[in-house]
Amino acid sequence: MSKLLDSINTPNDLKKIAAENLPTLASELRDEIINTISGIGGHLSSSLGAVDIAVAVHYVFDTPRDKIIWDVGHQAYAHKILTGRREAFKTIRQFGGISGFPKPSESAYDAFGVGHSSTSISAAMGMAVARDLNHENYRVIAIIGDGSLSSGIAFEGLNQAGHLKKDMIVILNDNEMSISQNVGALSSFLSRKITGRLATRLKKEAEGFFMSIPKIGSRLVSFAKRAEDSLIALLTPGMLFEGLGFHYIGPIDGHNLDELINTLNDAKDLKGPILIHVLTKKGKGYTPAEQEPIRFHGIGPFEKETGKSIRPKKQTASYTEVFGQTLVELADQDKRIVAITAAMPEGTGLDRFAKIFPDRFFDVGIAEQHAVTFAAGLSTQGFIPVVAIYSTFLQRAYDEILHDVCLQNLPIVFAVDRAGLVGADGPTHHGLFDISYLRHIPNMVVMAPKDEGELRSMLKTAIKCGKPAVIRYPRGEGYDVDTSQPLKEIPLGKAEILMNGNDAIIFAIGSTVYPSLEAAYQLEKGGIKVTVVNSRFVKPLDDEIILSLTRKIDKIITVEENALQGGFGSAVLEVLERNGVAGCKMKRMGIPDEFVEHGSQKELRTLYNIDAAGIEKAVIDIIKTNVSERKRAS
Repeated sequence: MSKLLDSINTPNDLKKIAAENLPTLASELRDEIINTISGIGGHLSSSLGAVDIAVAVHYVFDTPRDKIIWDVGHQAYAHKILTGRREAFKTIRQFGGISGFPKPSESAYDAFGVGHSSTSISAAMGMAVARDLNHENYRVIAIIGDGSLSSGIAFEGLNQAGHLKKDMIVILNDNEMSISQNVGALSSFLSRKITGRLATRLKKEAEGFFMSIPKIGSRLVSFAKRAEDSLIALLTPGMLFEGLGFHYIGPIDGHNLDELINTLNDAKDLKGPILIHVLTKKGKGYTPAEQEPIRFHGIGPFEKETGKSIRPKKQTASYTEVFGQTLVELADQDKRIVAITAAMPEGTGLDRFAKIFPDRFFDVGIAEQHAVTFAAGLSTQGFIPVVAIYSTFLQRAYDEILHDVCLQNLPIVFAVDRAGLVGADGPTHHGLFDISYLRHIPNMVVMAPKDEGELRSMLKTAIKCGKPAVIRYPRGEGYDVDTSQPLKEIPLGKAEILMNGNDAIIFAIGSTVYPSLEAAYQLEKGGIKVTVVNSRFVKPLDDEIILSLTRKIDKIITVEENALQGGFGSAVLEVLERNGVAGCKMKRMGIPDEFVEHGSQKELRTLYNIDAAGIEKAVIDIIKTNVSERKRAS
């Protein structure tokens, strides 16, 4: 028997399906998502939980004329399939394939590009204002998760929307989770809810009771209806949203398509800002994901039948794991150390710390700005906060780092995970800008380890240095170096020379050190001998080593997994300029002035020539160019 899904190429096809058949379609969508993601990996739990919402909004609204803004985008897989990308879905998050997030350049149905959380309400508000200024007539719908609602920007959007009273709909997808379990007072407040079905039953029973009272029954029913909004506000989170100027509807069952569609049809013609509170289950329809929603949030290939991961058994600890283990070791020795993360205890490796030192661990939710200033407050009172946040998310707290931490020269450690190319999540998640946006801030120390052993030493160095300090390290496994040795501090700003040669110098930082060494070994086989420097610090740089080497060797390569603008190579150039070193031939290697698309780390490093082969070729080219120029000059 043919599938309903086979008949759908656009949302217009979806509208031709009878409403009673939509649950079957939703089931087929879940099967499609599970079958695909089990083979290639992806964000499963969130998208399974939001399938019914995707079906309902495209069934009720006229997309792409009506604008649907998904927040973060982990939940948008069904949306992609329903909007003409079913065939391409098997390439999702793969090199050259479609994005794992909504992307306007990919489809007219993706109204806004997303990847970082909590932006949907602000974007929707902007579209609603633009619509009215242009005297147009379309609807704007933001779909935001309860975890994303904990971020300040979401409340800034709610605040303005409630003030301006523009026509827009916010669907609150409440599954009581972000990537990890939700935390905070807002999460507790949202848990004060009764189901729409229970509310309806109570209402009907009350009406029946009142009408049974002679003479005054109808008046009591009328009074009760006027009091209904107050009752909803009392028994549900409606009080908060009503107070912000929204008309609150819910909570409703997010897996009951009849209820969803009826509610959306009722809401779409209401005036002013509407908030529909929808209750869903993360991982809905796939038992392993329902039971372990955190593991299935972002997962690699797995056995569909069992949910067991299909991947080679990991032999080497990841940088994240080594960081988490080392921080526990250091915290056991120093009770002033506290750990802070923004809704990512597992992702940053702090889950172990949280279990061992629960009173010294703080998950602030999706609130990076608050995390940094909260750390600053702790620091003023003698604690040593270690703030673990992915590079791409730390961008959101730039002002707090500059104003609240570095201006006061507070000794806070920033553990910047996922620095560099991260892979399949693509341009919204690559950590390619942190060197550039951190190294220019006064008082800041910026370092990057060549391997997981050096990460351990850098963590101790950062904690002991008494200044704001950043350690940036990549996603993925380390190099299986010995991490059992006692921790030693590294002198601030001190690089190390790993190989010596007179033909060229490679100044490498962090994840580019071992590829540079590999390139040097290959070059040596061809008679080219280069010096390889593990720079270790972006700030302060080891001026002494840079100057002593460049005054003897005039061919220089810098390699970094960061944007070239304002990056590590720029810092080396500044040292040469500041000290009057002239006549050098220099090649900076890194990421050019563009956003990097998704693909595996290996594929992307090859694409941007920052793997061993690319570095080897760059050295050969700079030597050949130098020789050619000398011949022309003579």
